[in-house]
Amino acid sequence: MPSAGRDIQRRIRSVTSTKKITKAMELVASAKMRKASAAVLATRPYTDRAWDMLLNLAQRTESSQHPLLVERLETKKVGVILVASNRGLVGGFNTQLTATVARGIKALFTTTEVSAEVILMGNKGKMILSQHGIPISAEFPKQDVVTDVLGIRPMAKMAIDRFLSGDYDRVLVGYMDFVSMLVQQPKLRQILPLNTAGFLNGDHEKKAEEKTSELASFEYQFEPNADEVLEYILPRLVEMQLYRAVLETNASEQAARMVAMKSASDAAGDLIDDLTLTFNQARQASITQDLSEISAGRAALES
Repeated sequence: MPSAGRDIQRRIRSVTSTKKITKAMELVASAKMRKASAAVLATRPYTDRAWDMLLNLAQRTESSQHPLLVERLETKKVGVILVASNRGLVGGFNTQLTATVARGIKALFTTTEVSAEVILMGNKGKMILSQHGIPISAEFPKQDVVTDVLGIRPMAKMAIDRFLSGDYDRVLVGYMDFVSMLVQQPKLRQILPLNTAGFLNGDHEKKAEEKTSELASFEYQFEPNADEVLEYILPRLVEMQLYRAVLETNASEQAARMVAMKSASDAAGDLIDDLTLTFNQARQASITQDLSEISAGRAALES
């Protein structure tokens, strides 16, 4: 018992230390999640309205007025912007997101010969992408706290430039949609060319057709002219959609980490309880054995 008891006590101390770490990480993730979710909720009304306007513009404006509105006759190469997490300890967050992107890309291969490559933001998506055999053309650093659209402008510019140059016929963005603290949904959304096919795999918001019907009565007047206005506003609206995707992913990442750390803390607590019970049982068995030996020795002396 002495040796076994010491081993159990060491395990209890080790698990207790681990529980303190996971509890601290849960609290940190909870604080970050509240800030990130607040940023998402503050941004959604603007980005939703901006996307509504984009869809309506795409329908009511001649696509030839700006190359970002032009739908290519044939899709040969697709660029996918994947917004993953920087760190681990988030459960199946990155696996689910990357699997959704891989399924979306494979769906394009069923209709025509299409090649695809990824523009990656976030360190943890690289290893999982290699398992699916999807090449990475560029990587951008991802900030844990994004405060303005300037942080994603280089990535947006690269995607827009490659689309305009003809390197990409379509540009998609894969991100994790923050629905609630317990629910995060992987999304794959087309952002270029700008058209009504914005959500490729469904969405919890209203469908694009319903949104555009609400704005069907709107009329646009361009000053000084349509070309100059679209030249300025369309890239900015694309940037806002990417900014929204990064904010959604950040909030989802912190929520997933908070849930994962809470589960780890609960599991550590259960393990501590089991080890404590095992220790008490072993100590009781040792005491009983000692008493039996004392009683046997006394009986031997009296006989």
